[in-house]
Amino acid sequence: MSESRSLADALVFPYLNHAASMFEEKYASREDVDNGMRFGCGLPKGPLTVIDELGLETVRDALAARHAEGGDPRHEPNAVLERLIAEGRTGRAAGKGFYTYDGDEVVADDLTPAGAGGGEVRQIETVGVVGSGTMATGMIEVFATSGFPVTYVARSQEKIDAVAAKIAKNLTRKVDKGRMEQADADAALARLNGSLERESLADADIVVEAIAEEIGIKNQLFADLDRICKDGAVLATTTSSLSIADLAAQTSRPQDVVGMHFFNPAPVMKLVEVIDQEHTGQDVLDTVVDLCARTRKVPVRCSDRAGFIVNALLFPYLNDAVKAHEDGRELDEIDTAITEAYSYPMGPFALLDVVGTDVALAIQEELLGEFGHESLTPAGTLRELVAAGKLGRKTKEGFRTY
Repeated sequence: MSESRSLADALVFPYLNHAASMFEEKYASREDVDNGMRFGCGLPKGPLTVIDELGLETVRDALAARHAEGGDPRHEPNAVLERLIAEGRTGRAAGKGFYTYDGDEVVADDLTPAGAGGGEVRQIETVGVVGSGTMATGMIEVFATSGFPVTYVARSQEKIDAVAAKIAKNLTRKVDKGRMEQADADAALARLNGSLERESLADADIVVEAIAEEIGIKNQLFADLDRICKDGAVLATTTSSLSIADLAAQTSRPQDVVGMHFFNPAPVMKLVEVIDQEHTGQDVLDTVVDLCARTRKVPVRCSDRAGFIVNALLFPYLNDAVKAHEDGRELDEIDTAITEAYSYPMGPFALLDVVGTDVALAIQEELLGEFGHESLTPAGTLRELVAAGKLGRKTKEGFRTY
């Protein structure tokens, strides 16, 4: 095995192991784990598919060797690997692993989800959005271009106008590139209704919030939405770090509260993580999944814990890459090893600078608090860059200079 491939495997195999644990814990289905990473990160294949291609015994043995060497609990092969191997499900070459195969093609088996539809859904005809930042603006565009009248609430008329101007600019670009008809762009813009008052959300069938990631501010918002919104309205949050159960507790209708985590930029990224908390109604989950389909998004289901699917799998891998750099590996060496061995669209340091070192640090801190593994401690270099204001492309300097 080449040194470059060995380096790539050392970073990717713990990520594969964590994905296997999500499946084993029934935190998410195999399809949702794989779709999360494909549509949320642009990876060519999901992690469980990759394990099947590599062979479960290969992955198990490599992880066991790393665990014996360093003792990191994240490297201890998950029990599902041994269980599937014992059942003869050793991977694609054997015709079955996490999935079942006919040649190279995945075929239906006992774990294949039933077709969409059949569940009770609430009628969604009008949408409310709270917020005016990048994520909120992207969601407003998604809903408006999908045919939904959207009332959005911002803190000033200037912000209201900025949202409309940004969406108009985006739609003009699509028209100029031949990806949208002018009449459709005009119709989408006509569906926008900006407001300074949360009370204007009273008749919305669903309200999705994308305001600051501060629990006090969000708690107050959900208390307000509980007071303002009509009975049966779905109350959704795009939070990626706060407890959805805590937000639901601010209302008298926790069954109506759900996570609807879009990825940035929302008009481009296909994935939406649909997150339940203890009291979320099944009809609410089915409604949000249906809404994702109506807005041409790919929904994946999971429960309320730090990182959900994508961030929980992605950021420990990125953090491990920083630690490999601290151990003497060059940035380009690591990025190239990953892109060549696994065909990722970009290496970990290119991605960290796109995401932002500050965002990466904050998420890694959340994951450390949730899972407690010492090896999840944010890398020292990550902390140093954030402290120095080197946040990545947005500040023209991160791991690299732009």
